[in-house]
Amino acid sequence: MGRIMMSPLFENDATLSRDMNKSSAISGNRPMELLRIRTITNLRWFAVIGQLTVTLLVRFGMGYPLPLGPILSVIAIGAAVNYFVWQQKRPNKAVAGNELAGHLLFDVLQIGGILFLTGGIGNPFAVWLILPSMLAAFALDIRRAGVVIVGIVLVLTLIALWHSPLPGPEQASPLIELGSWAALLLGVVFTAAYARQVAISQRRLSTALDAAHGVLAREERLTAVGGLAAAAAHELGTPLATIQVTAREMERELPDGPLKEDAQLLISQTQRCQRILTRLSEVGESGDARHAQIALEELLREAAKPFLTPKGPKVSFVFDPRSDSAPPDQLVRNPAMIYGLRTLIENGVKFARETVRVTASWDSNSLFVTIEDDGHGFPHDVLSRLGEPFPRTDSYRALNGKQGLGLGFFIAKTLLERSGASLTFGNRLRLSGAWVEVRWPLVRLHENPIYMESTHGEPMSL
Repeated sequence: MGRIMMSPLFENDATLSRDMNKSSAISGNRPMELLRIRTITNLRWFAVIGQLTVTLLVRFGMGYPLPLGPILSVIAIGAAVNYFVWQQKRPNKAVAGNELAGHLLFDVLQIGGILFLTGGIGNPFAVWLILPSMLAAFALDIRRAGVVIVGIVLVLTLIALWHSPLPGPEQASPLIELGSWAALLLGVVFTAAYARQVAISQRRLSTALDAAHGVLAREERLTAVGGLAAAAAHELGTPLATIQVTAREMERELPDGPLKEDAQLLISQTQRCQRILTRLSEVGESGDARHAQIALEELLREAAKPFLTPKGPKVSFVFDPRSDSAPPDQLVRNPAMIYGLRTLIENGVKFARETVRVTASWDSNSLFVTIEDDGHGFPHDVLSRLGEPFPRTDSYRALNGKQGLGLGFFIAKTLLERSGASLTFGNRLRLSGAWVEVRWPLVRLHENPIYMESTHGEPMSL
């Protein structure tokens, strides 16, 4: 869902979701990934060594006549430039934008120079020109990647038209050379397109998981604050009681006057402090989300709490056992479960006409929570891609205009799956509307919240 409505604990999550949607949309002017100088120089050293090895092997091992001097000169230029870059002592410096595009264009020209001297596109090593296109598509924004790919196309075209023919059998016919040129051109374009799509998908997934990480990390911090508040209230209780007893003694012994009024004020303020500390203690005790137990009905009502209002569609609860098994008893209060269910219920409320029904059912092995609404249901093109962080369909774009499916649904699905659940969804057959069913093995509902790896490799408690 594009916007996530939460309880006061998560009152800023709607802003978070909108920000993540904006930040993770890969625009034409945004770099994809950053490469480091060390990566560039290492790749170029491998290329130089490979070029030198192949040249010497063909010339001396196979006895094939090559213009050795010019070829070695072009290879030496590549090695000299790489040595100069390596000598700058900035191996961990991130390279992007114009600098990275310049590095890749230099590699294209250097490879093109070798191919010009060794038969043009008739040289089987012409496929080396595909590698810079893949790096450009992966690491550059679309404008600079386009410049690099255009440079590759120009080099391919030039060496196809003008190159030094190699001694040997008769040269291939123009038709074969045209086919080779077209094959290389398509290889460059399609490899670049594939690499860019992989990079976009990876970045979207990383962004969406970062959003989930941020949401739950916020609750962890608030839970920790609640625990500290309870501890502080307990520690401050004793000295505050001592102050209050002393103030009462002063009130009894002092004659009427300003000092007695000050003692009475001190008593009233200590009583006020005690009330505040009592509330802090209650918040701290109720906020222990790691180990608190919660009943099934209470869990569902807490998930739906922001939507249990007189306005908007009515949210109802149904408890329908699928066997003679007893209902699940006290469950571990897992924030991931509550957050995920709340997001799914919000989606139902958003698109329902009048009612949203939350049905809890169980058998001897599993707990099922089904959320149904009486809206229009999922569009078929959205249904096939539901659960992706940023699905691109016409129906999705129409829904997203009213803050529809997308990042929020992906986060809910991810968190629920990390809590041990599996999700299925579809449209109701007889009545209009959509349904989402969440299934947990009963054994997972009594476990402490699990740990989820963030995209930065840090464990995150759910």
